[in-house]
Amino acid sequence: MNLFSPILIGNHTLKNRIFMAPMTRCRSVEDHIPNDLMATYYAQRASAGLIISEATQISTQGIGYPCTPGIHTLKQIQGWKKTTEAVHDKGGKIFLQLWHVGRISHSAYHDGELPVAPSAIKPTGEVYTLEGMKEYETPRELSVDEIKELVTKYVIGAKNAIEAGFDGVEIHGANGYLIDQFLRDSTNKREDEYGSSIENRSRFLFDIIEDIIKEIGADKVGLRLSPSGTFNDMTDSNPKEHFTYICNELNKYKLAYLHIIDALEGDIRHGANVVELSTLREAYKGILITNGAYDKERGNQTIQNSLADAVAFGALYISNPNLPESFKTNAKLVDADTDTFYTQDEKGYTDYPTLG
Repeated sequence: MNLFSPILIGNHTLKNRIFMAPMTRCRSVEDHIPNDLMATYYAQRASAGLIISEATQISTQGIGYPCTPGIHTLKQIQGWKKTTEAVHDKGGKIFLQLWHVGRISHSAYHDGELPVAPSAIKPTGEVYTLEGMKEYETPRELSVDEIKELVTKYVIGAKNAIEAGFDGVEIHGANGYLIDQFLRDSTNKREDEYGSSIENRSRFLFDIIEDIIKEIGADKVGLRLSPSGTFNDMTDSNPKEHFTYICNELNKYKLAYLHIIDALEGDIRHGANVVELSTLREAYKGILITNGAYDKERGNQTIQNSLADAVAFGALYISNPNLPESFKTNAKLVDADTDTFYTQDEKGYTDYPTLG
């Protein structure tokens, strides 16, 4: 097997194992509604075995960046239909990533209300707002009732995604956003049923998984985790123990896949407690996707060594819309223009040449 081998994900037989990773691109300029430009962008990349959409808010409370899409209004559902239809017309498959940023936000996005989190712990650094860069604020701790309401919001988001034509959803449990904030003991200091022990800190995640499965079926549900990640000021005292526990528990649910952001060199340099991909692979028995600065050679080696079943590529997909063809023909890859990652027009978005 290699990157070009077909693979069964849920009930879908995918044409290759070259997946498009979720990437925020900030093109939803009007009321966080997906638009025609976004439909063109994703359709250009439909040769991926699977596209995982950019992170998409489950509610207005989940907003932390400008011009990012939502999946909580009728107009947003209708907007996303343009994308799913365009991708399906090109023979592609696409999952939507469900997102709530938690504390990685600012009151400027919430009519003066503080962001929310499992515990009132302020992240270091600054957040980008339409009024410029602002220092992060100390978030408000969620009540138990609010946590249960948020689980419902995730379920509604998943239901809306299926209504919009997506082939499934990926729960965003990575990169220091709300679910990850519950998982890590540096950001979760609760002493109730959602804090303290590994089991309790994982409860929010598993509540979401269980209720979404009841709504749309396990074959349409993926999950993304970043066990070694330090992005957004994240640490954990024992990530190996915690994420191995999560992977073992996930085996009960028969998910479409588990998506792991592999340890990057930067994490190691900053002294992160790195969790090896092989450790997670041993614990998790289902389909495993990996992601994190992979190229064709490393991706093929990872699959051939049975460390993962597929590889999700990020920046390479921005500037090489038909990445599978580029890999197949050993074409020279185009470098992405980082200055246009988060701008609002077609430059650096839909204007890269499509090989073949």
